[in-house]
Amino acid sequence: MKQNQQSRHINHIAREKLAHILLFDIADPNLSLVVVSDVEVSVDKSLMVVYVSCESSRYEEVQRGFARAKSRIRRLLGHALDWRVTPALVFKIDTTADQAERISQALQDVPKTIHVSKDEFGYPIEE
Repeated sequence: MKQNQQSRHINHIAREKLAHILLFDIADPNLSLVVVSDVEVSVDKSLMVVYVSCESSRYEEVQRGFARAKSRIRRLLGHALDWRVTPALVFKIDTTADQAERISQALQDVPKTIHVSKDEFGYPIEE
């Protein structure tokens, strides 16, 4: 969504309130150790897309936990934000941390052929 100073401020407030709700008001064990990585609120505040990150082995259970707790989270968020409209919530798993880990691992696992002398066409030179 398009960002300006006001929308960034609204996203920041919504993220703080939502993180507080998840930390203190929701007791679902499937939602423990979940980090709210980003929040995008639509211009008319009718939709909030929430990006959460967790361990890759827990993606499905976290999605099920959010599906069960979505209405309670929305109700608590409506009271906390005190906006005219309580936004509909869409929870998405943020996999960027996992992708960064895979890239980091790939950069550390340098193939043995990288240090072999090569000719101008890229073929190994037998010595």
